[in-house]
Amino acid sequence: MSEKNSKILTERRGHLLVVTINRPEARNSMDKATALEMNAAMDLLDEDDNLYIGIVTGAQGNFSTGADLKALARGERPITEDRGGFGVFRRPPRKPLIAAVEGYALGGGLELCLSCDLIVASRAARMGLTEVRHSVCATGGGLFRLPRRIPYHIAMEVALSGEPREASFYHQHGLVNRLVEPGCALQEAMVLAERLMESAPLALAASKEIIWRSRDWNEEEAWAGQQPIALRAFESEDRREGLAAFAEKRKAVWKGR
Repeated sequence: MSEKNSKILTERRGHLLVVTINRPEARNSMDKATALEMNAAMDLLDEDDNLYIGIVTGAQGNFSTGADLKALARGERPITEDRGGFGVFRRPPRKPLIAAVEGYALGGGLELCLSCDLIVASRAARMGLTEVRHSVCATGGGLFRLPRRIPYHIAMEVALSGEPREASFYHQHGLVNRLVEPGCALQEAMVLAERLMESAPLALAASKEIIWRSRDWNEEEAWAGQQPIALRAFESEDRREGLAAFAEKRKAVWKGR
């Protein structure tokens, strides 16, 4: 695990990378330095062939309360040139990313969840786009990603009210994948990750990319656009291993290549 004084902790657990926002004294809000470290953690996930899936969580009972308002008052914005806000908003990793949410996920904290592909949340978690209450707009992707994930009128109410809601509300409307007891979000996210990693890592990454890009494709573009992405999995060593494992009735041993 990285140094304890780091604002972002990274821990390898086999082929899984656990990324922890480590600013509990500020409810894991994000300043510039934290965003830069998050950017580096996302680069690590993308670039290391031995890492298949990432989990993002927060230290000591909160996910993230968004941007650090004290840092903003100093004129400091938690944005990186490469991946954008919080070091992930504009360009999330190409590999699957799971949010494990305890406590508050507010403002940019919810937008961080929306930058992930799956969300596991504690029943005690409270989530919301609170920016309008501070005369700010949620420009970290929340205002266009949220209505793609939940019904339009529900997303509009979340954005315009600025009201934090329990995770069960978001689970009811399909944003949260798994709802768990307090203190169990990371554990359940790891269980989910292990289940996903039974499948081939290149196929996981390619499937995510096709789903992600297909939002901007029409039907004809989708048929053509998916092919070069899917070929990365079809032409891999893991594809041959998957066929051999099926024929031999054994569990496949993936290599990520």
